[in-house]
Amino acid sequence: MEISERQKAILCQIVEEYAETASPVGSVTLAKLFGVSPATIRSEMARLEVLGLIAQPHTSAGRVPTDAGYRFYVNNLETQEDYWDDDTDAAYVAGLPEVQAIESGQYGRAAHVLRRRIMSQSQADTAIRQAVDSLVELTGNLGLATIGGQLYLSGLTRLFTQPEFTETRRVQAVARLLDNLEPWLREAAPGEALNIFIGHENPIGKNSEVSLIISKFRSPFSDRSYIGVLGPTRQNYSRVMALVKHAGEMLEEIL
Repeated sequence: MEISERQKAILCQIVEEYAETASPVGSVTLAKLFGVSPATIRSEMARLEVLGLIAQPHTSAGRVPTDAGYRFYVNNLETQEDYWDDDTDAAYVAGLPEVQAIESGQYGRAAHVLRRRIMSQSQADTAIRQAVDSLVELTGNLGLATIGGQLYLSGLTRLFTQPEFTETRRVQAVARLLDNLEPWLREAAPGEALNIFIGHENPIGKNSEVSLIISKFRSPFSDRSYIGVLGPTRQNYSRVMALVKHAGEMLEEIL
């Protein structure tokens, strides 16, 4: 796929702007950010459309990412590992009210909140549940984990308050995916430390227009335990992926 550096930057901006606002991103907005004319942006957007990376909703002049656009973005994300070892950030969090730390949106602060909550639990099952509940608060998505032979879910209300789920058909599609998720995890057993299934990439619920981000970890229950989140394709992938991966690593370390 031939794509220029400016086109990459425009695609990334569309992904991130759309994640923040849930509104299609227009050429005027991008022109101001990139310091070029709206006509130049429209030309670049036209190329991104031809490549199938963005699309134009019929009710809007703006553009939104496609599943392929999100996949390109995710594949080109830089690692967020440096956020977990920020001593300055850790010291700041130590004196910060937990709710403020969560709402700050900073990776390091969120990671330390996550670690503190998991470390406070003495049992494996309660530690996993606490990790899932924390991911719900930190990401606004539905959280999930396998505990023994069961699937623990938390945050359905948080998930369905997001603007993507005002249509009944989309809620039903997510419900069908969740109904089949536990047996699929047992059968498919995704093998990577972090697994991301975007929109139509999902092996089940292909039309649910959601992304499933899960981390595999070893626990007292299984060498293939999973923790993760399910949310709309429109989300802050860098933050969510980093938090899910960190949750899996922490649980494996602690358990």
